[in-house]
Amino acid sequence: MTRRPSSEESEEAEAVDPDVDLHVPAQRAEPQGRVLAAVSAGGALGSGARYGLALMWPAGPGDFPWAVFWTNVAGCALIGVLMALIGEGGRSGHPLLRPFLGVGVLGGFTTFSTYAVDVSRLLDEGRAQVALAYGAGTVAGALGAVWAAASATRLLLRGRR
Repeated sequence: MTRRPSSEESEEAEAVDPDVDLHVPAQRAEPQGRVLAAVSAGGALGSGARYGLALMWPAGPGDFPWAVFWTNVAGCALIGVLMALIGEGGRSGHPLLRPFLGVGVLGGFTTFSTYAVDVSRLLDEGRAQVALAYGAGTVAGALGAVWAAASATRLLLRGRR
């Protein structure tokens, strides 16, 4: 029988955030208000940008939702760039940069909940082929974008060294 680690043991064993060293008591007890403020500010910017794109490029009934598609693909590409910059560069600079950009701006910009609603709406409108193309295309586009952007960024970073 294997023993499950206590919550305290598993907390120390898992890397929750590479910018935080849980062995340092001050960092372990750091208040999260600044992080929440950074995520909130970033989320307001990202979701505002997404909303602006949706207003400029609306999808009519039964139409392929291009604005949401390209928002999710572009957002995933930017997430790939951010992942590579942080992964290859080590620490991300200011400790609030990742929560602000990654969770806030890019989390607010991408909208997979709207994607799911759009697929459902297209199905309800009898546009099963469009819904299937949108559903599969978004997943393939988003995964391809994050992979391509992360790979390209890593290559660029290696070339600069």
